[in-house]
Amino acid sequence: MGKELRLARGVVVRRLLAVDQGPGSVSSLHVRVMAEAAGVTVRTVWRWLSEAREGRLEPVPRQDRFTLDDGLWAVLAEAGGNVAALHRRMTAEGASAAVGVPSLGTLHRAVQRDLRAGRVLGVARPSRNRVEVSRYDRVLADLKLQRAGEGLPVVDTDPMALPGDGDGAQKAVPPRGGVRLFVPGARVVSTAVVAAVVESVGHTVAARGIGCWFGDPGVGKTVAVQQALHLLPSRVPVWRAVVAVKPGLPQMRASLLEALGLPAVSLSHRAQPADRALGEALCRPGVLLLDDAQRLSPALLDYLRLLWDEPRTAASLVLCGAGAERMIARAPAMRSRVLTWHQVPGMEPEQLTKTLAMFHAVWEDTDPADVGWADATVARGNFRTWAKITSHLYALSKRENATRVDRLLIEQACARLGPYP
Repeated sequence: MGKELRLARGVVVRRLLAVDQGPGSVSSLHVRVMAEAAGVTVRTVWRWLSEAREGRLEPVPRQDRFTLDDGLWAVLAEAGGNVAALHRRMTAEGASAAVGVPSLGTLHRAVQRDLRAGRVLGVARPSRNRVEVSRYDRVLADLKLQRAGEGLPVVDTDPMALPGDGDGAQKAVPPRGGVRLFVPGARVVSTAVVAAVVESVGHTVAARGIGCWFGDPGVGKTVAVQQALHLLPSRVPVWRAVVAVKPGLPQMRASLLEALGLPAVSLSHRAQPADRALGEALCRPGVLLLDDAQRLSPALLDYLRLLWDEPRTAASLVLCGAGAERMIARAPAMRSRVLTWHQVPGMEPEQLTKTLAMFHAVWEDTDPADVGWADATVARGNFRTWAKITSHLYALSKRENATRVDRLLIEQACARLGPYP
């Protein structure tokens, strides 16, 4: 109970007790007038008066609700989300330490309250069709994916062509969904972060499940996911659907139809034929990528969930975006079906100089102290900010005919980013 409400209760109770102890008695009109003055219900005032007549003039302080700290939340994740297992462990530890342990029901309510508030439980739940280990390894080998940290080929972002398979043929680089590296000659570098994303995407594709890749804006989520999809064999189709700002269901259908190569104009406003066409198309193995998934409302996420609940669906769904995990948490049915939750962190400070040198030649032979200064004051591990710094640094070095990047040139490049890098 707030401080103002406690003061209001005191005034109401004292005045009603004065009337009650006088020649008259408290009537419903007295109670209604005081309820309107205090801004509470009539029933609340009657309860206050009943407690005051029993001698309880002050409200009984309500005990604080039990909440799970980060340590208990990590234990719950290790237990696979099993609240009973967490309660047994807390009971055992509480018995040895002689501290109070909440009941199992209280613990369940605390977990459900945190999940509804958008807290993500980092448990990778298998899909309904459990993938055997041997089959999973075979699929990973078929997809030519490597374990995190083993390194991936550095892929140049030259939009013209990539080397073929040895027969002299050239194949075009697939579009990167609007991802721009801001400077000619920039490359996607196989950092440990990118390798981890590639492996998690590969697992989700192999299991034909649903995955969510999230993180702060600009850390390189889309670049890493696009790189992972680019490494899939050519026989695995990748469909990229554009998510509009605050889309409705017809716009969502049109985006999916267009991404899958279906007649969007004639089907987007015809619900049943469009859903049947989408269901037939998703029976083929493939990957549907929805970037900026945080724009999807719970109703649209539930629509996607219904499409993937079809028994014949063989495609996997990749959801990517800053804040996508919070939006999915608001759709419990979809949240329970997500196989992979992967948070993409920023660039590793200890590997920053080496990574930038591989990202663009302009960073070669740069003093690590100068790179550390730029990261601490401006970039803070953000990939998009580093790409913009590289773009300005490239232009300044060409203008100044600089053979080596120094601190002064880096400061000039950082100054061009303004107050919101």
